[in-house]
Amino acid sequence: MNNEFEAARITELAGLDAERLDVLPFGVIGFTSDAIVTLYNATESRNAGLSPQRVLGKHFFEEVAPCMNNFMVAQRFDDEDELDDVVPYVLTLRMRPTPVRLRLLKAPGCATRFVLIERRATN
Repeated sequence: MNNEFEAARITELAGLDAERLDVLPFGVIGFTSDAIVTLYNATESRNAGLSPQRVLGKHFFEEVAPCMNNFMVAQRFDDEDELDDVVPYVLTLRMRPTPVRLRLLKAPGCATRFVLIERRATN
């Protein structure tokens, strides 16, 4: 699973249809340059407990994941022209503190930016 999480490329993710995004073993959230969510896969919906109807069309950093509206995540999308980085993180909004790995993806020529979320196995 780690390999797929780290191997995913932004251009490939941007080209996948909803069905292919939904079968990925990690959360995928895609958003526009003004942070409006346009992609939200089934894995992330299940893990976060938020339906696509509550997330799609909303501002990612203000309405969906305000716990990521900081210098470690949101600010990097503003500051960097290109981004492909894995960040250890702890999700805290509407849940017990949950350790995850975030993968931040942004590339010139790709209209969609991505936050991938890999939750650690609990078994």
